[in-house]
Amino acid sequence: MSLRKRNRVWWIDFRTPNGERVRRSTETGDKGQAQELHDKLKREVWRLQKLGDRPRRIWEDAAVRWLREQAHKATHESDKAKLRWLDKHLAGLDIEEINRAVIDRIIAAKRAEGCANATVNRVLALVRAILRRCARDWEWMDRAPAVRLLKEPTRRIRFLTQDQAAALLRELPQHLREAALFTLATGLRAANVMGLTWEQVDLERKRAWVHPDQAKARKAIPVPFSEAAMEVVSRLLGRHPTHAFTYQGKPLKVLSTKAWYRALKRAGIENFRWHDLRHTWASWHAQNGTPMHVLQELGGWESPLMVRRYAHFATEHLAAYANNAGIVGTNRSQPGN
Repeated sequence: MSLRKRNRVWWIDFRTPNGERVRRSTETGDKGQAQELHDKLKREVWRLQKLGDRPRRIWEDAAVRWLREQAHKATHESDKAKLRWLDKHLAGLDIEEINRAVIDRIIAAKRAEGCANATVNRVLALVRAILRRCARDWEWMDRAPAVRLLKEPTRRIRFLTQDQAAALLRELPQHLREAALFTLATGLRAANVMGLTWEQVDLERKRAWVHPDQAKARKAIPVPFSEAAMEVVSRLLGRHPTHAFTYQGKPLKVLSTKAWYRALKRAGIENFRWHDLRHTWASWHAQNGTPMHVLQELGGWESPLMVRRYAHFATEHLAAYANNAGIVGTNRSQPGN
C-alpha cells in the first residue's frame, strides 16, 4: 500500500519505475490531502524517469532548500529576513519564470522603500546565489538568469586618529569605555566583544580566541593581547562569573546606545559607528607596517579582498621608489644649486 498512517500522520511509500524507493511524510493527518500529494509526487517521478521531464520547482522550494543547506552560515538569520521580504514578490513563481523583468520589479520595490543601492544589492546577491545553486548544483533549471548588482559609491574607510580615540574614550561611560578600548586593541567585532567569556581567555599566555561558530567567517580567530588589552581584561576579572563585558551585573547586549552617541557628540566626532572602531584598529595596524596577510588572520577575514581596503595605509614598501619619477625639488631647481 502506497499510503500508511503513523502517529496520526500519513506517509508515502512507493517504488519508482527504476526501482528506487520513495518514502516520506506527507506532514498531514488528512487522507485526502495525503493522497493528492502522493499522486502528484508519483506522477512527477514517473515523468522524470520515463520521459526525462524535470519536475516543476517554485521559488519556495529553492528558498527552503537554501536555508536548510546554509543553516551553518553566520548570515542564516539575515537570509531568512531577506527571504521573508522577497516572498511577496516571488511566492508561487516557477524558478524558470524569474527573469529580468521580475528582478527589475524587486529593485523598484526596494528603492521605493528608500533603500540605498548597497541595501538593494544584498537582496539581489541572495536571489542570484539561490538561482545559481538551482542551475549548477541542484540541476533544477538549465541556466540561471543574469542578476547584475547596482553600482555602489566607493566609500572612504572611517577611522579615528589617536587623539580622536582618546577624546572619545574620555567621554564614554566606564562599561562602554572598557569595551571600546578592548575593540581598539583587538579589532574584534561587537558581537564577539559582548559574547566574550572567561573560558575564551588565557591571561597567562596573554590571549583569547573566538570559536568558529562565533565568527562571521566560521573560522576560529586567534586574539593575541596587547598591553592595552591585558590592562582591560585584568580590570574586568572577577566582576562576572562567565562574561568579561557587563553592565549592572549582566552581560552586555548592545553597544550602540544613547550613551555611545552622546559621547560621540561631546567628543566632536560625526558619522561614526561602533563597527568603525574595528576599521580604526585595522587602519592603525596598516599604518604601522603590519603585513596584510597577518592583518587578515588577526581580523578573521575570510578573503584577502576585505583586507585590501586598508592596503593604501601601508606605504613603507613604496617609499624607496617615490623619487623615481625624476621630478627636481624646488631648492635644486634654483640657480646655483
